[in-house]
Amino acid sequence: MLRPVAMEFLPPRDIKPLGWLRRQLEIQANGLSGNLDKMWPDVRDSRWVGGDREGWERVPYWLDGFIPLAYLLDDKDMQSRAAKYMDAILNRQEPDGWICPCPPEHRGGYDMWALILMAKVMMVYAECSGDERIVPALTAALRNFSNHINSCTLFNWGAARWFEALIPIFWLYEKTGEDWLLDLAHKLRVQGFDYQTLFEHYRDMVPQRRWTYLTHVVNLSMCLKSGALISRMYGGDPNRFAKLAIETLDKYHGMACGQFTGDECVSGDSPVQGTELCGVVEAMYSYEQLLSITGDPYWGDRLEKLAFNALPATISEDMWTHQYDQMTNQVQCSRLPDGHVIFRTNSGESHLFGLEPNYGCCTANFNQGWPKFALSAFMRTPGGLASVIPVPSEARIEIGGTEVKCRLDTEYPFKGLLVYTIDAEKPVELEFSIRIPGSAAAAYVDGEQVKCGEFYRIKRTWSGRSKIEVKLVFECSLVARPRGMACLWRGPLLYSLELNEEWRPFEYIRGGVERKFPYCDYELYTDSDWAFGFPSGEFEVHENEVSDIPFSHSKPPVVIETYMYPLDWKMEYGICAVEPNSRKPTGPAVKKRFIPYGCARLRMTEMPEKCEE
Repeated sequence: MLRPVAMEFLPPRDIKPLGWLRRQLEIQANGLSGNLDKMWPDVRDSRWVGGDREGWERVPYWLDGFIPLAYLLDDKDMQSRAAKYMDAILNRQEPDGWICPCPPEHRGGYDMWALILMAKVMMVYAECSGDERIVPALTAALRNFSNHINSCTLFNWGAARWFEALIPIFWLYEKTGEDWLLDLAHKLRVQGFDYQTLFEHYRDMVPQRRWTYLTHVVNLSMCLKSGALISRMYGGDPNRFAKLAIETLDKYHGMACGQFTGDECVSGDSPVQGTELCGVVEAMYSYEQLLSITGDPYWGDRLEKLAFNALPATISEDMWTHQYDQMTNQVQCSRLPDGHVIFRTNSGESHLFGLEPNYGCCTANFNQGWPKFALSAFMRTPGGLASVIPVPSEARIEIGGTEVKCRLDTEYPFKGLLVYTIDAEKPVELEFSIRIPGSAAAAYVDGEQVKCGEFYRIKRTWSGRSKIEVKLVFECSLVARPRGMACLWRGPLLYSLELNEEWRPFEYIRGGVERKFPYCDYELYTDSDWAFGFPSGEFEVHENEVSDIPFSHSKPPVVIETYMYPLDWKMEYGICAVEPNSRKPTGPAVKKRFIPYGCARLRMTEMPEKCEE
C-alpha cells in the first residue's frame, strides 16, 4: 500500500490559466516549445517516430511539456500534433512491451533513463487526453522494464534518476492495484544512486573542474523529491531528505535567485558561476511534487522563487531562444575565449541565447517549466481545495456530486491583491485553503491579518457565489550574500540593476542543424554602467501595468529606484570580476533603476551592501 499524499494534483481539464499566466503559456506555444516538431531535427526526425535522429531523451523531454501546454491552452492543433507523436510511439511498442527506439541486440547498452522519461510522458498524456490505450501500454512497458533490470541493472543516467520512475509507477499502481509495481519500485531503489548517504556525509563543498554524476546540477535538482517519493512506500518523514539536501546545497552552492549553481556540476556561490536551465525546471518539478506529498508551504516559496525569477531570466521574451547557463551577475553574453571559460565543465557558449547553446537537452526540456507550474496552482485536499500557488487561474472540483469552481484574479507576483470567487451549484461543505506566501511582510484575508508562510483555511458551507479578498504587503529588503554582497528582494521577486541590452544575432549551420531567425544564436552587450554598490536601504517602488509580455525588459511591471555608489569593478574576457577591487566609491551616489530579475537578460544582482564613504 502507498501512503496518501497531502494534496492531489487536479486533472489538466480542471485547471484553467488566466491573465498573465495564460499569456506566458501562449508566448511559449508561439515560440520554440510550440514549434520544435516543425524545425528541430532531433524532434522532427527522431527515431521515436520513425526517423533517423536522436532516439533517447529529447522527444520525451519535449512531449513532457508540450502535451500539458496543448491542453492548458485547449489548442486543437497542438493536441493533434501531440497525438501524432503518441500514436507513432505506441504503434512501435514491441510485443514484449519494450517501447524505446532500440533494436533488441542493443537493449543491454541502452540507458533506461529514456524509458523512465517516456513513462512519465505516457502518464501526462493519459491525464490530459483520457486515452484508454495508455494504461495497458504503460503496464506492458513497466513489466518489460522490471524484467530487463533483473539482468541489465541500472547504469549512468537511469541509475542517477531512478526515482523519477516512481511517479508513473505509483500513478499506475493507484489505478490497477498490482503489487508487482511496488516490487519494481523497490528494485529501482536498491539499484539506483543513494542520495541519502551523499547528503548525510556531504563532501562536495569545494567545486572542482571535473564532471561527475553525483555533482551534476540536474541530477541534484531531480533528487530533491526522491526521499518524499520513497516515503510513500517505506514511511518516515517525507520532508527530511529534501530539507537536508536543499540546506546543504544552499550553504555551499546557493544562488541569489533560489537555485544552486551547476555549470554543469555544482560550482560554489560566486555570482558569475552559472546554473543550467534544465536544473531550474527540474527543481521546480521537485518542489511541485514535494508540495503535493508533504503539504508543506515551504516548498511553495521555493517554487515561486524559481518560477518568477530564475526561469524567465534565462529565456528570451519571445521564448524562441534560451541560455544553457545563467549567471547572477551577467553583464555580457559573448563567446568566451579558450583558457578563459568561467564555467567549470561547460563551453564558452553556454550563456549565449540560442537554439541549443552548449547542448540540446534544455532545448527540449525547458518547456515543462511553465505548464507544470500552471498545473500546480490549485490542488485537491482531503477537505476540499487548496490555492497552492496564487497565480491567475481557475479550478473546478466536485464534492459529493456538487460542482465547485474557484477563480483567482490577480497580478501576483507583481502586485499583492488576490481576489477569489467561489461558485457552488448548491450548498456544500468544503475547506478552502490559501497558501499565504512566506515572502510577504504581512497578509490580510478579508481585512483580518493572517500568518505568512502558512495555509489559511476556511471551512464552512458554501452556497452560490462567494468572494474572498487577500492583500499581501511587500517590503524591499537587502538580503545578505557571500563576500559582503547583497541582493534586493521585494516580496517573491528578486531585482537587478537595469541595463540596456543589445542583441547581436548569428545565423549558421552546425552539425546539420540550422540556426536562423527567430531561433538563431545571440550575443548580448550593454553600454550601461554596471559597477555599483548599495549605500542605504531607501527604495522607491513604482508598480506599472503588466504588459502582453509579463517579464518584459522594456515594460517591466515593477521598477524600484534607489541611490547607488559607483565602484572600481573590473571586467575581463566578457565576464565581470566576482567582486570589485575596492568598496570605496569612485564618485557620489547616483539614482539607479532596478527591474525584476526575470525581466533582465543582462543584469547586476549581487553588489556590495555597505560601501565605504
